[in-house]
Amino acid sequence: MSNRMWGGRFAEGPDAIMEEINASIDYDKKLYKQDIDGSKAHVRMLAEKDIVTRDDADKIVQGLDTILSEIENGAFKFSRGLEDIHMNVEARLAELIGPAAGRLHTARSRNDQVATDFRLWVRDTLDTLDAQLTELMQVLAEKAEIHAGDVMPGFTHLQSAQPVTFGHHLLAYVEMFARDRGRVRDARKRMNECPLGSAALAGTSFPIDRKMTAEALGFDRPTANSLDAVSDRDFVIEALGAASLTAMHLSRLAEEIVVWCSAQFGFVKLSDKFSTGSSIMPQKKNPDAAELVRAKTGRIYGSLQALLVMMKGLPLAYSKDMQEDKEQAFDGLASISLALAAMTGMMRDLVPVTKAMKKAAGSGYSTATDLADWLVRVLGLPFRDAHHVTGAIVAIAVSKGIELHKVSMEEMQGVEPKITQEVFSVLSVDKSVRSRVSYGGTSPVNVRKQARRWLKELAKG
Repeated sequence: MSNRMWGGRFAEGPDAIMEEINASIDYDKKLYKQDIDGSKAHVRMLAEKDIVTRDDADKIVQGLDTILSEIENGAFKFSRGLEDIHMNVEARLAELIGPAAGRLHTARSRNDQVATDFRLWVRDTLDTLDAQLTELMQVLAEKAEIHAGDVMPGFTHLQSAQPVTFGHHLLAYVEMFARDRGRVRDARKRMNECPLGSAALAGTSFPIDRKMTAEALGFDRPTANSLDAVSDRDFVIEALGAASLTAMHLSRLAEEIVVWCSAQFGFVKLSDKFSTGSSIMPQKKNPDAAELVRAKTGRIYGSLQALLVMMKGLPLAYSKDMQEDKEQAFDGLASISLALAAMTGMMRDLVPVTKAMKKAAGSGYSTATDLADWLVRVLGLPFRDAHHVTGAIVAIAVSKGIELHKVSMEEMQGVEPKITQEVFSVLSVDKSVRSRVSYGGTSPVNVRKQARRWLKELAKG
């Protein structure tokens, strides 16, 4: 038989395959709380405007509270025949309170109902991501302050470039995640408009108060165009866009953890809580949590791409295609939340091997730029000349298989006679990082200042 919630027009019920492709209750039941909250706000507004009686509104609210309790206690029986969370709730409401339940759907459609529910769910999720990003930034900033003076190699092209500090490296990710948090907050602010009352697409002839329902649900205002309100999915696409950028940053950090954990680097130690072993090689300790964070990125990108493709050809207003938005959003946003939790745990427990980092920082002629700068600053050479002189001295070190600071004074003066013993004062990695005092540079003084600034900002929320 046809669905009694909408099937008056139909003589026959749906084919089994139609029911299979049409039903969304298996996943949109996740929206149960938002659906019930939206319905309660809607019926209270209907009573306030004398569109339904106070008695019916009270029965409906009580019935909805009962349904909420049933779902949370695991006693509610979801039906695929009723398609979605909205119909499941409304059908159960009718069983509980009788004909009064039919008045709940006055002056609304499933179109504005699902748009409202989904916005509420995405908004709640963005608040969770905001808190998770804040926690991760705090973990990184705290560790950056502790390790503000611990030297490590800075890389370009994954080749040793110049010495930096571990704290400086961590603060680079604080900056990235701060931008991510800003995008999350921007997305939340932009989406915080209420579609409820837009009905199917054209609004309603009932004298509803959309500002009242918007305020009751914590929205800043009602949406201004009913066509756009029921067909807009920008808010979830933007949330997934912010999640995708966050995932990219998490993946970069995860890749560095994987590299740093390797025996070839040995820069950090991961705790056992975020590592696994091998079924055949007993010596192995694998950074699987980092690898899985890296892998989740593709999954999150896929969710974003799926929604963009789904929406790109849809005319106004609502089309059933939009039912496909939930699974992608639920999966993509759950994945980024899990990745953030895993990264926060890894970074909290991660222990840098500072001795290995410092040794590596001194290899690869990483203080060559310091030598060039000294030639400019002390001897007054033009930078291009200083660059050439430094390159020649590096070539001597390479030919002899020694580090830059072990090239003799005589050999250096053979390239540039004006060089003095003072040059050796800039060839140590510690002095190199201490000299980088420009704003945003890697000097330990700068790093401590920036870490403390971030910790103070994060404490404010």
